[in-house]
Amino acid sequence: MRPRSNMFRTILSLLLVINSVTCAAQVRPSGKGNSSDPQSDWIWNQLHCWEEASKPKQIGKIHSVWHKDGQTIYVLRGEGVGTIFKVDPDTGNIGVYRKLDREKKDRYKLEGLVINKKSMKQVGRSTNFSIQVLDINDNAPIFTKDPFNGTVPEMSGKGTSVLTVSAHDPDDPTVGKHANVTYKILNSLGNFFIEQLTGVIRVKTPDLDREKKKDYQLVIQAKDMGLDEGGMSSTATVYISLSDINDNAPFFPRRQYNYSASEATRIGAAIGRVKAEDLDEGENAKILYTIVSLNNTFHIKTDPRTQEGVITLKEPLDFEKQRVHRIELEAENPTLVKGKKYKTRTVLVIDVLDVDEPPVFSRPLYKFAVHENLPLDTSVGKVLAKDPDLARNRVVYSLRKGMNFFKIGKDDGIIYTRVELDREAIAQHNITVMASEVNKSNSTSYAPVVIKVLDKNDNAPRFAENYNPHVCEDDAAGTVIQVISAVDSDEMTPAVRFHFNIALKDSNFSVKDNGNNTANITVRQAGFNQNEVGKFSLPIIIADNGKPSLSSNNTLEINVCSCDRERVPINCRHFAPLTSGVTVTILLVIFLCIIVAIALVVLIVHQKMQKKNTFAGLVKAPGEIQEQLVRYDEEGGGEMDTNSFDITVLNSLRVNGPRPVRKADRAPVYAQVRKPNNDMGSVVKMKKDEADGDRDGLPYDTLHVYGYEGSDSVADSLSSLDVSSIDSDQDYDFLNDWGPRFQMLAELYGSEPHKEFLDY
Repeated sequence: MRPRSNMFRTILSLLLVINSVTCAAQVRPSGKGNSSDPQSDWIWNQLHCWEEASKPKQIGKIHSVWHKDGQTIYVLRGEGVGTIFKVDPDTGNIGVYRKLDREKKDRYKLEGLVINKKSMKQVGRSTNFSIQVLDINDNAPIFTKDPFNGTVPEMSGKGTSVLTVSAHDPDDPTVGKHANVTYKILNSLGNFFIEQLTGVIRVKTPDLDREKKKDYQLVIQAKDMGLDEGGMSSTATVYISLSDINDNAPFFPRRQYNYSASEATRIGAAIGRVKAEDLDEGENAKILYTIVSLNNTFHIKTDPRTQEGVITLKEPLDFEKQRVHRIELEAENPTLVKGKKYKTRTVLVIDVLDVDEPPVFSRPLYKFAVHENLPLDTSVGKVLAKDPDLARNRVVYSLRKGMNFFKIGKDDGIIYTRVELDREAIAQHNITVMASEVNKSNSTSYAPVVIKVLDKNDNAPRFAENYNPHVCEDDAAGTVIQVISAVDSDEMTPAVRFHFNIALKDSNFSVKDNGNNTANITVRQAGFNQNEVGKFSLPIIIADNGKPSLSSNNTLEINVCSCDRERVPINCRHFAPLTSGVTVTILLVIFLCIIVAIALVVLIVHQKMQKKNTFAGLVKAPGEIQEQLVRYDEEGGGEMDTNSFDITVLNSLRVNGPRPVRKADRAPVYAQVRKPNNDMGSVVKMKKDEADGDRDGLPYDTLHVYGYEGSDSVADSLSSLDVSSIDSDQDYDFLNDWGPRFQMLAELYGSEPHKEFLDY
């Protein structure tokens, strides 16, 4: 506490002395009450004591009419009895033996009783009373929170409220000024002040500028005892931030910005960025950029993330037309600055860089028209391209597409026909012209050219389809037997008209032109008999209205039939060719049926061949027999005689050498075999000569040499070459009786084949 708090300590000591005197409550005789009122049996006054008493003190006395000296004692029951409060059992004096804290408990409820010493039973009625704890100023104010945070707009007027701090004192507000709290700023810089009684912090100076100083820290003191000197106090920290207002206009750091861009820059590409500064923040720092000078080439927009002005290309740049662009740029805040709109300007200088550009055609698309059937080298039209650069190089032309029908002048760009054009073949040609600068192969441009071929009346009309009309024997005159129409390969415009006439003067039929490019074939003279005339050939001339008009002769074959009442033919002696009544659908069905039939035949033949090959596989063709010598050098690790080799196991040597070649249609017959001598070279040579003389064998042989297990091996040789028809006890002569399929086995293992098999 401060030095002046010594006075407070002196006052506190005096109060404690007074407490020692006043805590002894004087007993005031009140006389006996009637027996129905239990309180009339007791005499006591209001008991109280100051908190924080340092020694045991007597605070009062209780007296009961039931108390008999030497026979009864006083007893207390209730809160704090025995620890805080005790009673003298003989006199009834009540004392306090511990320090009391009013802020924890300000009142204790107790009960007084009189107990007989001998029986230890209650005598008479008990009484209830309370002990009140009196407050002393022993608690400093407590702030509701620490720290406090507040915000106030910059440039706020004097007296503007920032925030309110609050603190409460736990002491008794009814005792003096123990709980009267006042506030004070301990480190004031003159920018803020606080109301002592309310704790409201207000702006003291109206020139608070966030751009100069944004954050402030204050230390606030809260003291009790009101405005009086002394008392207890505590402190808390207050942080105050200035919020931004739009009080600063944007400005450009430079008066001029320079950029460069190639004339080949595409539309919409960014040329550069420019940034106007603004000391404000947030919404107040947003900037809107505009181009104020007359300009159609560039556009500027604000990047919402960086608040930069992005300059983009709006129209193509042309170095040859304008090399430098100078534009004036303006920046402003969308919101008002102190009720006004402040703007700032700068200059953008953009240099255009030259690029070697390809030739430029006078039009993006050329359209020409030419009549068909004109002679070669007819002029169709002309294209024009120029070098846009300052050099103005000479341009030459060529065709990239359409060379089969057209050609172009290399220097003048005139397009000519290379062939006679036929509109009925191709009505429109789409070609591409290429323009290149001389001596610059990489400086080329292209232009599409559409050439429409105009029609000439060079095709005569014809029947629209192959008609197959019939006339019934009983058809009356005027009966319409067919409606015909015509088509023309020339351009069918709405103005085209066809006219129909019969080439014969005398005919049983007449033709009536309907005026809509159709005509009715009508019976002129009735009375038909298919036995006399089975078919009529009616020649019809079809003419168009072109200039000059063209016509064609067409024949309408009319069958004479006997019909029912609905003119449905029952019997016709003469029929139209099959093709006239066969549709494409019917032809497709017939074609599919033929394919299915062929597939079934192939499948049946394939299955029969497989069955035949199954039986044929039992007999091996002579050409499949091969001589093979397989050599097994050694057994490998584990045998005691791995280096041993026995050449006697080759047993396929013929007895009398190779036999002479037999008839070409007979299979090769191998001689009976015997064990060979130890001369391996003679065996191999003999096998080779035998294979060379076998014309029915394959053109390759494999020599196999079969060894056997060593002399110390418990296993016998596994080679079948060691078993011959000569040394074996088995008789294989029965193979000669099994027919020609076993002839080869009989020759190899039998003693002598039967004669009939040899002649087979």
